Amino acid sequence: MPALVLLGAQWGDEGKGKATDLLGGSVDYVVRYQGGNNAGHTVVVGDQKYALHLLPSGILSPGCTPVIGNGVVVDPKVLLSELSGLQKRGVDTSKLLISGNAHLITPYHQTIDKVTERFLGKRKIGTTGRGIGPAYADKINRVGIRVQDLFDESILRQKVEAALNDKNQILVKIFNRRAIQADQVVEEYLEYAEQIKDYVTDTALVLNKALDEDKVVLLEGGQGTLLDVDHGTYPFVTSSNPTAGGACTGAGIGPTRITRSIGILKAYTTRVGAGPFPTELFDEDGDKLRTIGGERGVTTGRDRRCGWFDAVIARYATRVNGLTDFFLTKLDVLTGWEEIPVCVAYEIDGRRVEELPYSQTDFHHAKPVYETLPGWSEDISKAKSFDELPKNARAYVKALEEMSGAPISAIGVGPGRDETIEINSFL
Repeated sequence: MPALVLLGAQWGDEGKGKATDLLGGSVDYVVRYQGGNNAGHTVVVGDQKYALHLLPSGILSPGCTPVIGNGVVVDPKVLLSELSGLQKRGVDTSKLLISGNAHLITPYHQTIDKVTERFLGKRKIGTTGRGIGPAYADKINRVGIRVQDLFDESILRQKVEAALNDKNQILVKIFNRRAIQADQVVEEYLEYAEQIKDYVTDTALVLNKALDEDKVVLLEGGQGTLLDVDHGTYPFVTSSNPTAGGACTGAGIGPTRITRSIGILKAYTTRVGAGPFPTELFDEDGDKLRTIGGERGVTTGRDRRCGWFDAVIARYATRVNGLTDFFLTKLDVLTGWEEIPVCVAYEIDGRRVEELPYSQTDFHHAKPVYETLPGWSEDISKAKSFDELPKNARAYVKALEEMSGAPISAIGVGPGRDETIEINSFL
């Protein structure tokens, strides 16, 4: 049976939680394969809204096993708080599995993240300040602390002390901050060990065995394609690989296991944090999209920057992820506009460019080239099939599909779990 990758095809916040939740009842495992608690998903179940930051969306589906893969960086304090919050609301969290190879976020990662961003001033990247980047940096520098280290006090202490030898020098001598005491970190994290030990296992082995047994595995990315550290709008990116290739590394599954790569597209475009954004709106339309769409970051609480749909970005996401399908979300937000502009290309120094420029300089100078499509005023939230959508809404979806280069197989017409039109099955 297949492994499916589900990922953001823009700058994140596309509605991946809704898409994952839609599939949750049909799959056996849902796996977060990168990122940390800097990625938020909102899932609406009936009249209940759940904000998930670190946990896979599949934790809300009773028959599904949620997995935090080796490619994720884990803040144990946040993890336990999130688990506790769900348990108080009656959600069964006992099936959660956590990779012993996942890396840990520590207090010194968070401190360095915040002071570094503040030090950058106008050149700041727009990080969440949650220690994600510094934790990944330690991983690549081979001085990181993994979940499995919590269960060997000697190794944990050695690694924390070694890390703080360098980091305290930076904190004290460069940023004029207090040194962090190794004993405090070790004591705090040993307490977490006891609380999470029953969740920790070799998740890569579990997932490969599951696929051998004809189970369905859904690999869930955080953030989005344009925030990928290799393929995004560098340096205004996250510190991991949300793209489809990252799913293999971050979950321990070989590429031949993956049969579908599903991109989540918002019917318009948003981004959080700094960086170029060609279709960004600074007028009443931007405010209207932000208000109607409820465009505020689940994790950060920051207002999202809003703009019209960018087909250049969608084509790029199709290419770098090998997308087989799109899930188009928030189509209902566009109800009420007489005309809806769509960016079909860029103008850069007088040239028309239809593919995402590889040069950072060119992308910063890109101006959107728009085509205008007719809008609709009818309420679409009750539509159960594509044919029930208004004529202009159907034409808008078809136009986006043609411009983006992959079929749109599902459409979100409202925030609710049942407010989705499924055109083609993902399974």
